[in-house]
Amino acid sequence: MTRQKDDSATPRANPAKVRRVLAIALTALVAVAWIVFRWQAVPTEAQFAETVLSPGQAPGGRSGEPILPLYRAEGLDPAKIALGRQLFHDPRLSSDESISCATCHPLDKGGADGLKVSPGVGGTQGSINAPSVLTAAHNFRQFWDGRAATLEEQAGGPITNPVEMASTWDQVLAKLRADSELSQGFAQAYQAGLTPDTIRHALAEFERSLPMPSRFDRWLLGDDGALAANELAGYRLFKKHGCSGCHQGRNVGGNLFQRFGVMAAYFGGKTPSKADLGRFNVTGRDEDRHVFKVPSLRNVARTAPYFHDASAARLEEAVRLMGRHQLGMELPESDIAQIVAFLHTLDSEAAP
Repeated sequence: MTRQKDDSATPRANPAKVRRVLAIALTALVAVAWIVFRWQAVPTEAQFAETVLSPGQAPGGRSGEPILPLYRAEGLDPAKIALGRQLFHDPRLSSDESISCATCHPLDKGGADGLKVSPGVGGTQGSINAPSVLTAAHNFRQFWDGRAATLEEQAGGPITNPVEMASTWDQVLAKLRADSELSQGFAQAYQAGLTPDTIRHALAEFERSLPMPSRFDRWLLGDDGALAANELAGYRLFKKHGCSGCHQGRNVGGNLFQRFGVMAAYFGGKTPSKADLGRFNVTGRDEDRHVFKVPSLRNVARTAPYFHDASAARLEEAVRLMGRHQLGMELPESDIAQIVAFLHTLDSEAAP
């Protein structure tokens, strides 16, 4: 008589736990692989240190943390920053002088307007949620689809975009050169004077001056009293669940691309819009469908609604959806609450 093996005493792995571990491992592996693949495109710590770190302040922080501390920018030209700030708030950059950069990116609201999509000249509607500009200087690419490689390239995009400022460089230069004080300022700050390139550079230089440290940065630099117990618990959960696989580095994101729907389809059951195609619109490669630049989480508590399609109105819902679609798990409400508490500590402590 054949004896059958009795499996009743054999320990069995918890399927949910296995899926969770695999999700975290996969997310971390994809993030690391992408960073390694794109390492040449990402500024090094030494490059950051030239204009971002305070004098004499070495990069780093608490040992072994996936997030690096942010410092106030140093080494920038004050005259160019001032010109960029003026242009950032100048509606003459738009064809009908109705909107400025600050219209869609108000600095007192976290650098984003809080709308699902932003209105352009004549009431035209964009197709994607406006991201914050407060720490755009630390992104390795600009725009959700990463089509702009530099801040300068990004700064010039909306000016000539027909659904945003709908202007031309000839129109912009004619209006700005008629302003003798502004023209004199550019002549003093730039050898070339007032040109499309110097306008883009001034706007970019201003944006480089915007990143400001948060309470969490104080904690990273050794201030044990900077975080409350529930905020620190939220940070530990943020790491434990694998959120830091993509949201890491000095900008808590913004340094790699990732597919939206790694573990569970986000776009299933609906016809994707052009904006939903993400980086595919730039490269035309099938593997880039629904791939987006991972957004920075700095000031995230101030910049609802969330995602490229503004589908999450509240931060709690955004965290819940990230757990489901990117990590393959349904996060407990208590975990969500603590992670959200941590995310609030990423708000800049000083106005730019």
